[in-house]
Amino acid sequence: MNDFWAAWTFLTRLPAPRRELGADNQAQAPLWYPLVGIAIGLLACTPLLLGLPPVLAAALVLAAWVLITGGLHLDGLADSADAWVGGHGDRERTLEIMRDPRSGPLAVVALVLLLLLKYAALVVLLEAGEWSAVIAAALWGRAAVLLLLPTTPSARPDGLAAAAARQLPTGAALQMVALSVLLLLLAGHWAALLGGWLAYVLVHGWMLRALGGTTGDTAGALLELVELGALLAAVWAAA
Repeated sequence: MNDFWAAWTFLTRLPAPRRELGADNQAQAPLWYPLVGIAIGLLACTPLLLGLPPVLAAALVLAAWVLITGGLHLDGLADSADAWVGGHGDRERTLEIMRDPRSGPLAVVALVLLLLLKYAALVVLLEAGEWSAVIAAALWGRAAVLLLLPTTPSARPDGLAAAAARQLPTGAALQMVALSVLLLLLAGHWAALLGGWLAYVLVHGWMLRALGGTTGDTAGALLELVELGALLAAVWAAA
């Protein structure tokens, strides 16, 4: 279970049992990302137990979602948005902007639009009683990162994504991704699966064109946009 708790500690800001986590646990941790995603989705839905109107319940679910993860992946989206515009197609300039801890106007716009679209999608889904789409989106977002790491070159050999991918067993990672896809299909979330996959393809294409690979920031951006794609597609299916 140490591998799971290593994934839990990285992906959430919630307490975990005190354990000695070694390098092997960190290397195997991404295999547990989809399971942590399911837990995040379930915990984010706990405000629904209050029986509040969908408009308010959606806000609380989104707030819980962000607080549980500590906004970790939102930071990656913000940095990637700044780099997308400021890099002007120059790979080194794009990577340099990602290293800058400051956020530019486009980073703020990207975060506002993402959260606004997620909120609007949640309102519609909760009104339709489709709260399980939250769990599907959280699962698929983290499974997408698990797919990304062993199949995409790293744009920075010394970066976080490169370190995570080096020791990650590709076969086991792809098996976990396949299991995640199967779970989504069995749960009837085919629309969320397709919406998230479309987001994956678009963001992955940008990574390869702009950077020739992925970074920790772009992995975070991918996760957030796959979640958004899954939610929007679920809204379309529920309409």
